[in-house]
Amino acid sequence: MTILVTGATGNVGRLVVAGLTGHVRAMTRDPAKARFPETVEVVRGDLDDPDGIPFDGVEKLYLFVHPPTAREVVDRAVKAGVRRIVTLSSGAVTHGYDTSHHLPVEQAVEASGVEWTHLRPGEFAINKIDLWAPSIRENGTIVHPQPDALGQPIHEADIADAAIEVLLEDGHAGKAYDLTGPPPITQRDMAKALGAALGRELTFQDVTTEEALAYYVSVGWPEEIARYVLGIAGYEGGDPDDFSDYQFVVSPDCERLTGRPYRTFTQWARDHVDDFRP
Repeated sequence: MTILVTGATGNVGRLVVAGLTGHVRAMTRDPAKARFPETVEVVRGDLDDPDGIPFDGVEKLYLFVHPPTAREVVDRAVKAGVRRIVTLSSGAVTHGYDTSHHLPVEQAVEASGVEWTHLRPGEFAINKIDLWAPSIRENGTIVHPQPDALGQPIHEADIADAAIEVLLEDGHAGKAYDLTGPPPITQRDMAKALGAALGRELTFQDVTTEEALAYYVSVGWPEEIARYVLGIAGYEGGDPDDFSDYQFVVSPDCERLTGRPYRTFTQWARDHVDDFRP
C-alpha cells in the first residue's frame, strides 16, 4: 500500500510523513530541499499541474489543494486507483465562513465516489512564528492590538496525528472532524507561555489595528489573511464576519482520534522555542 502525502514539506505534511508506516510517497515541488528518512520516497509534484502528479500505485491520499485544481486532482487520483482521500480543510467550513476556498475541495472529494474524511482545524499555533517571532527576536516585544483577546491555537502535531489515524485506520469514511484546539487562551497568556519557554519577559507594543496590519504585511504575511486575523475583514474578504454570538468550544474529535487531549499552547511554545530566539 502506498500513501501519497501532498504538501509533504509543509508544517503539517512533514509530520504526517514522519508518523506514517508502510510505503510513504512524499510529494514536494523541490525534492532537493526535502529532509526525510531514506525509507520515504520523495517525488516532485505540483498540485497546480495535476497531470504531473505521480499517482501510480497510490491507494490513499493526504490532500491539501487549492480549489482551482481540486476537482481535476481528485479525478486523476480516482482514475489512478486511489481509494481513500483525507482532506486537510478548515474549521471555517463548519461555521459557514468558507464557501469558496476549502469547501469546494471538500465537495470535489465527496463527489469522487471513494472513501473520504475531512479534517477541519481552527487557528494554527504555528502562525505565531510569522506574526510574533520577528519582533520578539529583535527586542522582546509583540505586535498585537488586543492582548486580552482570546484565541484557540492548535498544535500542528495534533492535526498530523489525527491525519495519520484516519489514513491508517478504518471507520472514518464519510466523516468531518473538527480540530478546534485546547481551551481558549488570551494573547497575553500565550505571550507568558512563550516568555517562560524563552526565559525572558515579553511585552506588547501599544499599536492600533491598522499599525499591526502594516507590520504583519511588512514581515511577509498576506494582507488578506492578516486582515481576517485582526478582525477587519471576513474569512473570504469583505466585511468582517459576525462573531458576536460565537462560543468557543473544545471539540472532542481530536481526542477520539488520537486517544489523548490536545497539546497545550505551553507545550507548543516549548517545542518551538528556538524559532523565537535571536
